Amino acid sequence: MTALPLFRRAFFDTWRSTLGWALGLAAAIFLYLPLYPSIGGSAQMQDMIDALPPEMTKALNYDQIATGPGYTQATLFGLLGFLLMTIASVSWGAAAVGGDEESGQLELTLAHGVRRVQVVLERALALLLRVVLLAAVVCSLVWLLNGPAQLGIGLGNLLGATVLFAGLALLSGTTALCVGAVTGRRTHGLAAGAAVGVLGYVFNAVGRQSKDVEWLLNLSPYHWAYGNSPVANGADWPAAAWLWAISAALVVLAGVALERRDVGA
Repeated sequence: MTALPLFRRAFFDTWRSTLGWALGLAAAIFLYLPLYPSIGGSAQMQDMIDALPPEMTKALNYDQIATGPGYTQATLFGLLGFLLMTIASVSWGAAAVGGDEESGQLELTLAHGVRRVQVVLERALALLLRVVLLAAVVCSLVWLLNGPAQLGIGLGNLLGATVLFAGLALLSGTTALCVGAVTGRRTHGLAAGAAVGVLGYVFNAVGRQSKDVEWLLNLSPYHWAYGNSPVANGADWPAAAWLWAISAALVVLAGVALERRDVGA
């Protein structure tokens, strides 16, 4: 019998989707990073930052973009790359169990003597590998452009930021997977996974505005990952461990929930 059959099918049946997201991330990298030498660190760039409302500058992390690592953190890891990775991870996570149940495929899979926990674990493994592959593509391309784009990013900092980047996306994806497994509905998984990403970003943006609302930062996975500006300052490894551990716990919860409830189309 083929090892990990559900993982193999979930991973290889979606290779076109994985390739499409990889190309989208590559396009974002080649769009933003080569621009840095012409604008980064210049008086014009600083004047532009100073002309923006301080609230907007803090919300978008544009207070960091005068340096190569800060520019990469704000434009790629913290904005467009974060958006693309979150959308990809949430869509895959929501479809992993909830989407199959809505379409009736889950009942057919279970009819072949497959355990429900096996379904969750192998689909989660496929999600993990896809997220890691996309993060590896981002890391490789940023390092490729590091010299030509004069970004000045240290390899250790880039690797640490990539671990946090992947962990943050995976958290949204495993939330979608877990809620899909609990409710049997893809749409519920999509909503929950998107909420983690969106609220995390919003809580970070609002929490940076004033000390009165700084407590919101503690509720933001986005801030856990990027509060230390890892591309510039190195990874916060306890935060990285926390992100990955929560994702693991969500997968376990999904397996337990699917084992304990009735499955229906």
